[in-house]
Amino acid sequence: MHAPTLKALTGGLSLLFTIINAQSNSPAGNSSLPTVDLGYEVYQASSFNQTGGFYNFSNIRYAAPPLGNLRFAAPQSPAVNRTHIQTGAVGRICPQISPGWESIATEYLTDLLYGATFNASQTPRINASNIPPIDPRTTEDCLFLDVYVPQQILESAGMGYGAPVLVWIFGGGYTAGDKAAFNPAGLLAASGNVSNGEVVYVAINYRLGAFGFLSGPTMQADGGVANAAFLDQRMALEWVQDNIHLFGGDRNKVTVFGESAGGGSIMHQITAYGGSQGPAPFQQAILQSPGWLPTTSNYVQEQTFNRFLNLTNTTSLAELRNAPSDVLIKANALQVFLDASYGTFIYGPVVDGDFAPALPGQLLAQGRFDKSVRVMVGHNANEGAFFADPYVQNETAYEDYIRTDFPSISEDVLAYMTQTLYPPVFDGTYGYTSHFERIALATAEGIFTCNTFYLDRAFGNKTYAYLFAVPPAFHSFDVAYTFYIGDGPSAFLPNTTVAVALQDYITSFAKFGRPSAKGMRMFNLYGPDAAILDLNQTSITQIMDPTANGRCDWWQKALYF
Repeated sequence: MHAPTLKALTGGLSLLFTIINAQSNSPAGNSSLPTVDLGYEVYQASSFNQTGGFYNFSNIRYAAPPLGNLRFAAPQSPAVNRTHIQTGAVGRICPQISPGWESIATEYLTDLLYGATFNASQTPRINASNIPPIDPRTTEDCLFLDVYVPQQILESAGMGYGAPVLVWIFGGGYTAGDKAAFNPAGLLAASGNVSNGEVVYVAINYRLGAFGFLSGPTMQADGGVANAAFLDQRMALEWVQDNIHLFGGDRNKVTVFGESAGGGSIMHQITAYGGSQGPAPFQQAILQSPGWLPTTSNYVQEQTFNRFLNLTNTTSLAELRNAPSDVLIKANALQVFLDASYGTFIYGPVVDGDFAPALPGQLLAQGRFDKSVRVMVGHNANEGAFFADPYVQNETAYEDYIRTDFPSISEDVLAYMTQTLYPPVFDGTYGYTSHFERIALATAEGIFTCNTFYLDRAFGNKTYAYLFAVPPAFHSFDVAYTFYIGDGPSAFLPNTTVAVALQDYITSFAKFGRPSAKGMRMFNLYGPDAAILDLNQTSITQIMDPTANGRCDWWQKALYF
C-alpha cells in the first residue's frame, strides 16, 4: 500500500468533510427552513444538519459586487434587494490561484516524510499549460459569508443574552482559499454537545491575489486602495457586529480566528490604522501560525502593478476597472502561478500608510494597536519546511534566496543574517544540519513564529500560547485538528486526543475568555516565563516558548528593509 501524499491528505480531508456534510443535511429549498430578515435582504437557511442540530445560512451578501469602479477599491454596502427570499444556493469563491512551486513543495515533503529520494526531474513543470482550470464557482462578485447556528440559539434570538460567536478567516497565502473549505460541525459539537452547540460560527470570503492586494504608488495615486482584502474583512466583521443578534449571537462576544494568511489577517486587524480608529470589531482573537512575507518597498509594489498591467494589456487603473473579468482572472493566475519565486506568492499585505501604516510587528512594539483584545496564539513546530527551496545547496544560492524574499536588504544586514543569525554551521548547534533546514528555520521565524512572540510581548504576556508539535507538524497540518469531526484516528489525523483538546481550547476561549480542556493540563497565561502548551504526539505539557529568543528580537526591528 502506497503512503498517501500531502496532496492526497489535504484533498481526502476536504472530501471527507463534504461527504459527512452531505449525509446529514436537509437540502436547500425546504420551505420549513427558517428565514432571517437582514433589512436589505431576507435569507432562508440553505440546510439543516440533523446530526449536529444546526442551520447553515449560506452565501449571505455582506458587500456590493466589487466590479467596475469598485474594483481595487474599498468595499461598499450591499444594495437593498427584497424582491425574493435568498437561499444562498449558489456557491461563490473569489478568483484565486496557488503558486506553481507548491506542487514541487508537496512532492518534496512527501518524499521527505516517507524516506524517499527526491527526484527533481520528476517534479511537475511550472508553465502556463499546467495552470489548474478555473473553479466554476469563481466570480469577482464573491463578498459573501456563511452563518452556522445551532437550532436552539436561532430560536432564542432576541429573547435575552446572545451566544458567543466564532468568525473564521481562512488561509491560503492571500492568493487562494474560501469560506466553505471546512465543515464546522466538530467545533459546534465541541462548544456544547452534538445536538446542543453553544456558539455561532461565521466564515467569510475576501478578495485574493491581485483583486485584494494590488498596490503601489501609481495605483494608489490613481484612486486604488491597497490591502483592499483587509477592508473586505473589516466590513464582514462590522456586518457581524450589526447583524449577528438576528441569528442569536452576541456582538460583544466575538472571537475571530484563522490560520496562516487568516492569522496574519487578524494580526493586521488588531494593528489596523495603528490603533487610531478605536477598537477592532471583535473582542477576542485566536491566531494560528499568523504569517505573510513583509512588503514595504514601493519599488516592489510598483513592479508588481506594472506586470499586472502588462498581462492584462492595459496601461492604467482606469483601464483595469473596465477590463473584462476573465482577462483579470487569467492575468492573476499567470502572474501568481508562474512568477512567484519559491516560497513566495507575489501578492499579500503591504505597508500602505493607512490601514497598515507600518509592519504589524513594529506597530505592536510601538504600542499602536487595539490593546483591549484578548489573545490566544499558536504556531507549529515545523512551519518553514513547506516554503524552503530544496534546490538551494550552497552559500551563494542561499544568499540569493534571501535576496529574493527581501529585495531591499543591504549587504551588511544580509551578512549578519547569513553569518550570525543563521550561519553555515550544520552540526546541529543552530537547530539545522542542511541548507534546507537552515532556510526552513529562517523562514519559520521571519514569516510565522516570531509573529506570535510579538503578540505575546505586546499584550504584556497576558496571552495564551501553544505549540502544535504532532509530527510532522508542517505548516497548516493543525487545521485538520481545528476542524476535527469526530470519526476517530485516520491517515488524515492520527492523534484525536490533541484534536479534541484543541477544539475544547478554541471553544472554551470563545465562550469564557480562557481556554481549557477536560482532563488536560491547565492552560496558563504566557507570563514572564514565556510558558506555552506543547501539543505533541504523546502528551500535552507546558514548555518555554522557543520563539522567545534574540533572533525574534532582531526580526521585529525589520532591518532587512
